[in-house]
Amino acid sequence: MPSQDLRIQPTTDLHGKTALVTGGSRSLGKDIALRLAQAGADVISTYRSQSEAAAEVVDAITRLDRRAVAVQADLEGTGQIAALAEAVVAQLASWGAEGLDILVNNAGVSSHQPFGSITEDEFDRVVNTNFKSVVFLTQALLPTLNDGGRVIAIGSGLGRFTMAGLSVYGSLKAGLEQYMAYLGTELGPRGITANAVSPGALDTDFNAAALEHDPQMRGFIGSVTALGRMGVAEDVGGVVAMLCSPAGRWITGQRIEVSGGMYL
Repeated sequence: MPSQDLRIQPTTDLHGKTALVTGGSRSLGKDIALRLAQAGADVISTYRSQSEAAAEVVDAITRLDRRAVAVQADLEGTGQIAALAEAVVAQLASWGAEGLDILVNNAGVSSHQPFGSITEDEFDRVVNTNFKSVVFLTQALLPTLNDGGRVIAIGSGLGRFTMAGLSVYGSLKAGLEQYMAYLGTELGPRGITANAVSPGALDTDFNAAALEHDPQMRGFIGSVTALGRMGVAEDVGGVVAMLCSPAGRWITGQRIEVSGGMYL
């Protein structure tokens, strides 16, 4: 039988919650940050270089009567993680917040090239940004993360199906998804859920180069997707918000694919 507090609360209510969204200045990260704010959360987002875009996201959130700030951080590896964690703690203190409730590890880079031509430098860049930084940023924020909180990592449909030229990216995303299952096991005693949200191909600037290189890609992806089109960021952000809300309290250690049924 559902607990009394779940019955009387809106299932997507995040009022009083705080969130960190990495890579929150554009594309999927922007939509996630806005969805969390629309549900009531105050949001810290990170950006690597696009300060104007990050400022626009902050402005959009403040117009929702939520608090927001953008912090510059390069997450290609671990060099800036300690400083980012300190900045998050300081910002939470300035808000009078007791800790961080939601961590969304969204920042990432893509790599689309044949396996035979990928270099060690490129391998390191992709793994460090998409996997290593997630592991160590989450570790650094554990003392700040409140019991009963949420940790989300953005995986990929490529953890289930394959496409040529994406061997390293797809493989590490599959590893990241499995890591979240392990994290769910370790954080369960604190009531913290950990899940991977894994989009299919999205029509965002993250994939802009590949879409420009092959103008027929949108049509092809629609043809292998049950719902008949390529996804957009707005198809995914709401799923993240749901997992961070009371409605997602009993979901942990899972890989949740949001792909419109790509390659079913």
